[in-house]
Amino acid sequence: MRENKYDDCVFFQKYSEMNRSRQGLAGAGEWYKLEKLLPDFQGLSVLDLGCGYGWHCKYAVEHGAAYVLGTDISHKMLEAAARKNPGPNIEYRQAAMEDLQFADAYFDVVLSSLAFHYVADFTSLVRNISHWLKPGGRFVFSVEHPVFTAYGSQDWYYDENGNILHFPIDNYYLEGKRDAIFLGEQVTKYHRTLTTYLETLIANGFRLQHVVEPQPPGHMMDIPGMKDELRRPMMLLVSATREG
Repeated sequence: MRENKYDDCVFFQKYSEMNRSRQGLAGAGEWYKLEKLLPDFQGLSVLDLGCGYGWHCKYAVEHGAAYVLGTDISHKMLEAAARKNPGPNIEYRQAAMEDLQFADAYFDVVLSSLAFHYVADFTSLVRNISHWLKPGGRFVFSVEHPVFTAYGSQDWYYDENGNILHFPIDNYYLEGKRDAIFLGEQVTKYHRTLTTYLETLIANGFRLQHVVEPQPPGHMMDIPGMKDELRRPMMLLVSATREG
């Protein structure tokens, strides 16, 4: 079975207390960079993989998208999405993204925010997305940065007084499953190198447009711990176009 941590009541409650859950896109530190990578949605059909609360679905519709399908494996996520971000041109569907099937050239845009590091087989998923997109269609996604996922624990090393020493990076080239701690809970994620992310896109008919390692925005620097986020990249943003 696909892992569905977000339907765990304790974990979901902790997630609901995050800034990005309470404030939407404005509470996501990478949003100020991700927004710049998005296409003109006017009249387009959009697929959002791992849509969560549906913030990006609502944004696409508000900027002219004709139809947006948001998919997520989590029933709790989709309940929140339907409540927080409904819309006449938005459809929400419960499904693991690996199990989705669509006709070729079905969508103009495919989006995904911080979801692909939960997917074991990235290559097969990108191959599917290449088929689902129309020629010239846009593929924009964010993932946890390979530097952040490499070691697995996703926490700093501290001294005996609890002060941060450095961030551990190990087994970078050994791709695969990692037992990570997120919101104090054990979560299964998958590490892959920067080369794998980008070369998989190229091998499946995509032309890279932008590769961004976003820094925390200045207006968030007063949030506890945010200045330490300048010490290593946490996220990777990619924008690509389907050729052909």
